[in-house]
Amino acid sequence: MPELIAKPAVDHAALTHGSCTLTPVDLGPIASIALFPGQEKAANKALKPLGLTFPAPNTLAHKDGAVLVWTGREQAFLIGVEAPDFGASGAVTDQSGGWSALRLTGAKAHDVLMRHVPLDLRLHAFPVGRAVRAPLGHMSAILLRESEESFLVLTFRSMARTAWHEVETALRTVAARG
Repeated sequence: MPELIAKPAVDHAALTHGSCTLTPVDLGPIASIALFPGQEKAANKALKPLGLTFPAPNTLAHKDGAVLVWTGREQAFLIGVEAPDFGASGAVTDQSGGWSALRLTGAKAHDVLMRHVPLDLRLHAFPVGRAVRAPLGHMSAILLRESEESFLVLTFRSMARTAWHEVETALRTVAARG
């Protein structure tokens, strides 16, 4: 029987141009949580051992390596830890193999991403702790503002190399302009 070998979606080393660095990130487990109607209280009870509560729209919550990111109406991704038992409060599906992540850091990270994302990603408009689903060029993405100078970009695994290329091109352009 053949043995399958897990490979990362993007196997590039970190790339730095100007003040910004692009790095592929292994997030560990990713679970999609879709709440059943009226079950937010029960879901928060399941999340309590992780020290998290279900996030409000366009936000994220994190504690001790676990991140809970709003991804849609009554939906979230639990990243970095195994999902607890939600019982009858929601549907949980493993998304670990379907998503890829890139981290973009640096003083002009927002300028780099705004070349492909139709949102104002400057700190005053997109503060730390904000999460949003938005297009990255022609791809669907989830953007997280981790710190003043750091974004996490999640894309479908099948689009990971394209996302890398698009962000790398924008990175070079922004760096060339100073």
